Amino acid sequence: MTLAQRATRITTAEQALAVAAQLAENFRSAAAARDADRVLPHQQVAELKASGLLALSVPDEFGGPEAPATVVAEVFRRLADADPSVAQIPQSHFTLLQLLRLQGTAAQQEFFFAQVLDGALLANAQVERGPHPVNVDSTTLRPVGTDFVVDGRKFYCTGSLFGDWLAVRAAVDPQSDPNELTPKAFAFIPADAPGLRVIDDWDGMGQRTTASGTVVLDAVSVPAAHVVPFTPVFDSVTLFGARAQLVHTAIDVGIATGALAEGVRQAAKARAHFEAGVDTAVEDPTLIAVAGELTVTVRAAQALLAEAAGKVDAAQENLTADSAAEASVAVAVAKVAAARAALDASSLLFELGGTRSATAASNLSRYWRDARTHTLHDATRWKLQHIGRYTLSGTKPPRHGQL
Repeated sequence: MTLAQRATRITTAEQALAVAAQLAENFRSAAAARDADRVLPHQQVAELKASGLLALSVPDEFGGPEAPATVVAEVFRRLADADPSVAQIPQSHFTLLQLLRLQGTAAQQEFFFAQVLDGALLANAQVERGPHPVNVDSTTLRPVGTDFVVDGRKFYCTGSLFGDWLAVRAAVDPQSDPNELTPKAFAFIPADAPGLRVIDDWDGMGQRTTASGTVVLDAVSVPAAHVVPFTPVFDSVTLFGARAQLVHTAIDVGIATGALAEGVRQAAKARAHFEAGVDTAVEDPTLIAVAGELTVTVRAAQALLAEAAGKVDAAQENLTADSAAEASVAVAVAKVAAARAALDASSLLFELGGTRSATAASNLSRYWRDARTHTLHDATRWKLQHIGRYTLSGTKPPRHGQL
């Protein structure tokens, strides 16, 4: 069966949200078991590809729904509420679509947007282990005739085992000093290309089934038509970083809402503390206070996510340095709140559920492990620095992929 035969075309926001809700229920049923045994979600990713959700941000002129950021964020939140690992798999996919929109040629856009409309997943191969800084790539993109050859090794390549295309970030014409910053580009490589190998070696304590393994590239040939410049994306005002971070924020909020809902379910089964003098745990005034405080934290993060998405949409309508900065800061604020909410909710669900909720069989620790792992993705302490400077002196945040 070809991608074109199995991919639905989504045309409205209402349809996108309904599809996300249905997929979330499908994904939720065995999420705990998949995490416990690290069973990769092949069937779930196949359903995601077939659903049409991967094409949400494809521009209207290329046949896509061009859904607003508010819809994209809510779709990711709903998926992460059910299974944060599955939700994270297409995160880079949407960032890469934005790269194609900003930097791709008309021919590249037409080709790759068509692939995505047919259900293709773009997976990332960006991060390296070092010892060089994270913004330096030792992976090289060398011109050979009119085309290129890629050599290198990438780590934490989310969704790489499921990708139809691997987008590899590489240094173009690197200097002799490996720490010297050089222009970067993304090479879009089909998953079955000779010389490309994906190793299933991700062993994180959380987000265990994201298939974030290692990608090895040994003299992989790439036509020039599949190479997209990356460095220039930060030379002008864009929402590239804000959109990427908005999706990460939605995943954290989804972990928080999912953990709170699980805490409520566990509280309904818990025994009341003997000193409370009540028949059920949910009547215990101390537990009521925990639930109330946690609800405020989680709902605040959810509201900030929606507000930030709205700022991104508003900035897209009238893109200036000021509107882009406002959107980036709003997303940063939401990301900090989301990280706190995810960690609080995934920890306090055990207060709500009591001792029985801590059994290995229930595997409720996955909420905290997922939260702790995913919230490490971008340092919130640096977001606070930029938020504070913007608040006190109006200093605009820097242009990079984490703001």
